[in-house]
Amino acid sequence: MPPLAERLRPQTLDHYIGQKHLVGEKAILRQMIESGHIASFILWGPPGVGKTTLAKIIANKLDRPYYTLSAVSSGVKDVRDVIEKAKANRFFSQANPILFIDEIHRFSKSQQDSLLGAVENGTVTLIGATTENPSFEVITPLLSRCQVYVLKSLDKEDLLELANYAIKTDSELKNREIIFEETESLLRFSGGDARKLLNIIELVVNSDTPEKVIFTNEIVTERLQQNPSAYDKDGEMHYDIISAFIKSIRGSDPDAAIYWLARMVAGGEDPKFIARRLVISASEDIGLANPNALLLANACFDALQKIGWPEGRIILAEATVYLAASPKSNSAYLAIDDALALVERTGNLPVPLHLRNAPTKLMKDLNYGKDYKYSHDFANHFVNQQFMPSELKNERIWKVQNSPAESKLGDWLRELWKGRY
Repeated sequence: MPPLAERLRPQTLDHYIGQKHLVGEKAILRQMIESGHIASFILWGPPGVGKTTLAKIIANKLDRPYYTLSAVSSGVKDVRDVIEKAKANRFFSQANPILFIDEIHRFSKSQQDSLLGAVENGTVTLIGATTENPSFEVITPLLSRCQVYVLKSLDKEDLLELANYAIKTDSELKNREIIFEETESLLRFSGGDARKLLNIIELVVNSDTPEKVIFTNEIVTERLQQNPSAYDKDGEMHYDIISAFIKSIRGSDPDAAIYWLARMVAGGEDPKFIARRLVISASEDIGLANPNALLLANACFDALQKIGWPEGRIILAEATVYLAASPKSNSAYLAIDDALALVERTGNLPVPLHLRNAPTKLMKDLNYGKDYKYSHDFANHFVNQQFMPSELKNERIWKVQNSPAESKLGDWLRELWKGRY
């Protein structure tokens, strides 16, 4: 049997809950639908607010051929195949087919480019759905051919309306005695997401006695704690899993790191969010023990934006395994925090005169830049001189840690500075 959220997916605007500013009486999308003429547009809003449902309602209402692609699993070839199918199946008097693309922000530039011609010449009417700001994620030529409509999280009244509608009309739930005695936890854990609300209702109902189900804050919280498998991109599970991912990399466990990566990929996490965390980890946890880690993590981020999804998962996997298997050092991370603490403690100390720039005669007369020694004029491109403010000349901030690459840097500095490091 399909899940509750799928069973209750509305087929008409009359049963569509929320987004009154778009589909309410005399609202812009309702007027467009009722006129029978729609242009390409993008629906931008958080998960579970009805983007996919709205696209299906529009296609049903207008009785148009309806094609759908997911940016998570589709490539350029899939886009071209659908466009060719739309061309082949369209008759002269027939209106444009609708092409719905879920998570369009995950399409790479080349994938989005492959849509341009079909949208411009009317081969298809594009409806895109995205949880990310289209002005950042959708290429300008495609964005200029589409209207953008913003969908909002469902408010308390919308969620309660949906919950009561579910227990009264669903073929399974209406045969049970279900009472909403308390709803604070139900609404809080739903977070404005209709799908999440229905999933929680189904979870509690299926785990309770068959005769009577009473929703209380305690019961909802308890059931969710017992069933943590659902990945929530906006809730506590999101932060728990990314925390486990980073700690597995820090702990040099590639198996665990790739497992938590898979959990995020399967749960629909934003790939760029993962890539950003890899770049941070490369600096914070691997650091000078393997400086190439930062280069590879940054290359991962760049490649991910060029390649898109689903192949991007392979790029993330390569970077994840490399970082987890690399030697670790947090000396640079500790150094900048120690330096910031030192600045806060000592304030704006003056720059030594010999290190100051002297672009004018007055500055030269004041001894700016005087006695500065140009390092490249000396053996090993080094000369012993003071670079810290006088009050801090004996302070040590960066401390060498024990890894082959970093120890080599330390040996070199000790040779130059004769015991300072």
